[in-house]
Amino acid sequence: MADSSDWYAQDVATFGDRLAAAREAAGLTQEELAKRLGVRLTSIKAWEDDSSEPRANRLQMMAGMLNVSIRWMLTGEGEGLDGPAEFAPLSDDVQMALKDISRMRSQMLALSNEMGQMEKRLRKLLRKEG
Repeated sequence: MADSSDWYAQDVATFGDRLAAAREAAGLTQEELAKRLGVRLTSIKAWEDDSSEPRANRLQMMAGMLNVSIRWMLTGEGEGLDGPAEFAPLSDDVQMALKDISRMRSQMLALSNEMGQMEKRLRKLLRKEG
């Protein structure tokens, strides 16, 4: 069962959840954070929706601006936000669903990387034939 000390841990929250929470705790809107980082609002929204991830330099800038560690933003461990004062334990079914989602997300990322490698191979083959 989760307790308030691991509210933002990897098996409970995503990178996007931690980013949104840290941004809100810093009193910033998505627009304000985007402006300070020099990125588009759509980038912030995509990061918070977990549909894309920032590059390392942006991650480092965000962590500094939001007063959390890079490690916390990525994993939920280390210097970051405290969880809520009171946290109702998650049922076993909810914990299992969260783990399944995390597993599927990892599989999707692996497939996406494999697809990118295949695309590179195909482009090289097409250049040789052309």
